[in-house]
Amino acid sequence: MTVLIAGCGDLGTEVGLRLAARGERVVGWRRSAGRLPAAIEGVSVDLTQHLPTIPADTDVVLIATAAGDRTEAAYRSAYVEATRNVLAALERDGVMPRRILFVSSTAVYGDFDGAFVTEESPAESTAPTARLVREAEQVLLEGSAHGTVLRLSGIYGPGRTRLIDQVRSGSAVLPVEPQWTNRIHRDDAAAAIVHLVTEVASPAPIYLGSDELPVDLGEVLRFLAAELDLPVPPPGEPTSGRGGARRVDSSLLRGTGFTFGYPTYREGYRAVLAGQGVRHS
Repeated sequence: MTVLIAGCGDLGTEVGLRLAARGERVVGWRRSAGRLPAAIEGVSVDLTQHLPTIPADTDVVLIATAAGDRTEAAYRSAYVEATRNVLAALERDGVMPRRILFVSSTAVYGDFDGAFVTEESPAESTAPTARLVREAEQVLLEGSAHGTVLRLSGIYGPGRTRLIDQVRSGSAVLPVEPQWTNRIHRDDAAAAIVHLVTEVASPAPIYLGSDELPVDLGEVLRFLAAELDLPVPPPGEPTSGRGGARRVDSSLLRGTGFTFGYPTYREGYRAVLAGQGVRHS
């Protein structure tokens, strides 16, 4: 089959390489296509501008965009306008893919006071950027009968070492109050996407992509300090509330037969610390 990846950054490239290894034709759209590996047919594209002709035999479309910064304008452009533009190009070219998957974020949920969230929980974050991601979801789900949304929690993995860097630099602090965090290794996020577009005949409209263990940030920082043979960070007030007061339940995704390669932060961060994997530029 032919797969079009609109937004072929680190995650999209990893998905593309996995699909190409299966023998699929993969076309990757991104601003600088020359940075894509040879296994992906790269096309330099601004997703908010006029889009190239879409291959007529395109079976799957993956929309995996990312905002250049955290402004509302950047999020509207990268998520809402890009998604709307891709759907318009499909209609323009008369292409009807079997599946369109949009990579979203669990940030759409906002604060749940530490409670678990599922696909059925109201996605009503008051943060402007989260509302724009939610708007992009609705653009897809209302604009296509073949759309699926995958809401990912915080991605970590090769080259995504924010917490490791904080522990190493001594800037990490243990939150005074419990701070629930949710994460997914980049490779598990890519594997989940491949699974949903190749192995699930009738997917649900929305899935949550997060590993099997929501965990207090303090526990993760203590673990990393021990793995790095460094002192436990001191208690203090975190400079960022990233992660949100919620615990993400990915049971629906696992119920499709998907299994995590890194079911908890322990396996995942050990792989990162061992230098496994490469971040795609």
